[in-house]
Amino acid sequence: MRQSIIRSALVLTGAAVMALGSASAFAYDGTKCKAPGNCWEAKPGYPDKVKGSKYDPKHDPKEVAKQQESIQKMEERNKLRVENFKKTGKFEYDVKKIPAS
Repeated sequence: MRQSIIRSALVLTGAAVMALGSASAFAYDGTKCKAPGNCWEAKPGYPDKVKGSKYDPKHDPKEVAKQQESIQKMEERNKLRVENFKKTGKFEYDVKKIPAS
């Protein structure tokens, strides 16, 4: 009796998983492809031009500059690491341990 209940539960669980998997494969996403593989289209109500609309991210120039500064500092550290590696043959990750030349 107990085995038949467990077996029934497993069969129902497996059937539910298969049903969910097959349903997503046949879902229609509403796209109209311009060319094979080029099927992106905006959702209804999304503007043609983003700039000036409510979807415009309005990036703060100070925040963008912070990112650029951090990238430049990272490149400087990497340059020091590479130069030190070429001189010594050993890679040192910690820039503070690299002797100044």
